[in-house]
Amino acid sequence: MVHRLLKVTSVRLARLRAVLVPISVLAVLGSAQAEALKPYKDRLFRYKKVTETLYNGDFIVVEYSKQRDLHGRDQIPERQVYGNYVSYKPKRSRGGGELKANGRTISYMGTGKWKGGAKAIVIYIHGQGGNRFQGMNDVSFGGNFNRIQNLMVRNGGAYLTVDIKNFGKRGTADVAALIKHQKQLSPQAKVVVACGSMGGIICWNLVKNGGYSRLINGIVLLGSPKDPNIFSSGALSRSVPIYMGQGTLDRVYNWETQAQFFKKIKQRAPNYPIKFTLFDTGTHGTPIRMTDWRLVLNWML
Repeated sequence: MVHRLLKVTSVRLARLRAVLVPISVLAVLGSAQAEALKPYKDRLFRYKKVTETLYNGDFIVVEYSKQRDLHGRDQIPERQVYGNYVSYKPKRSRGGGELKANGRTISYMGTGKWKGGAKAIVIYIHGQGGNRFQGMNDVSFGGNFNRIQNLMVRNGGAYLTVDIKNFGKRGTADVAALIKHQKQLSPQAKVVVACGSMGGIICWNLVKNGGYSRLINGIVLLGSPKDPNIFSSGALSRSVPIYMGQGTLDRVYNWETQAQFFKKIKQRAPNYPIKFTLFDTGTHGTPIRMTDWRLVLNWML
């Protein structure tokens, strides 16, 4: 069964060139940029093998190995990572808060300089069925949430998670209110909003809204749906950096549909700051587990 799945995936990946290459350039990654975030456990979390590089490095295919990246990383598969992947330093500044806005109470958690003075802020939006505790779980998803917490804490930043009860206009307005509140506490901070699965609807809504988009410096979409309305919203003229992570075996959102959407953005706005990472044989939750936070955030920040 495993060999059959890999064969099917290989056939799908063979269509990458048909899907993307006609307006693409096979290339080496671009020149080095100034790094906003210092290294933290890079050896453990970096991509082990990049098998395809397109669009001058804006589209890459990363090898995902269930044996190596799940069973070799988790003491209890999908529940608890091995201890060498985590550091509990962020717990010292971790806490919870409530914000009254839009006639509602917004519950959230933060670590690092979430009470003010942050150089950068990352806010994580969970998907359907999740809550604010998901993005603060140190040991799930291969320790990747612990890594983003440590990257923020160790670089003078803040990391927040928030409860989302509505993925439409109300939920978007609540996230925007939290961003405005954080910008009041840390006026100079750049803000990146990361969205898992269905939470991506809120990330797209932030980009499409001219008032909200001025508050953010990037969105990170982790196994999230596309939003064709971006083309009629004027968002492409605002150039908010976008990262999209997708697994080839994602049964919720098809990777080929997402890749075509990436291509369409590139066709409409060739210089738009957007990157796509395709995890070969990865499933719906793989981008949350595998996305290299430091690589993506250093590009955005």
